[in-house]
Amino acid sequence: MEGAVSAIVHGLVGVFLIIELGLTAYLVSRFNGDVSRFNFMLFNSLWTLVVILYTGVVKRAFSRVYHAIVGVALLAITAIFWFAGSIAIAARIPIRCHGFHDCQVAQAATAFGFFLWAITTGLTVIEAIGSRSSSRV
Repeated sequence: MEGAVSAIVHGLVGVFLIIELGLTAYLVSRFNGDVSRFNFMLFNSLWTLVVILYTGVVKRAFSRVYHAIVGVALLAITAIFWFAGSIAIAARIPIRCHGFHDCQVAQAATAFGFFLWAITTGLTVIEAIGSRSSSRV
C-alpha cells in the first residue's frame, strides 16, 4: 500500500513541480535574477526534482543504492526549503494585485509553493513510516 501511495504522491509532486518551475523561471527572468526570493524558489524546484528522482526512481529501479534514512532526510530538508521560500515570497507580495501581471504570477508561485510544502511534508511522513516498517535501512 505504501508503494502505491508513494508513487501517486511522487507523480503529483512532478506535476506541481512543472507548474512551479514555469512560474518561478518566469519571475526570475522578468526581474533579471535580482530578486533572491524568486531565485531561491527556482532552486527549490530544481532541488526537488533531484530529490524526487532519488526517492522515486532510484528507490524502485536501483534499490541497492537507495538508503531510506538519506531519502527521509532529503525530503525533510526539501519540505523546510518549500516552507521558507513560500513564506519569503508571501511576506512581500500584496493581497490585491489590481491587474499587475507579475504580482499575480508571484501569488500563484506562492500558492503552488505551499502546496509543494504540504505534499513534501506528507511524502516525508510516508517515507519515514515506510523506512521504519521495512527491515532494510
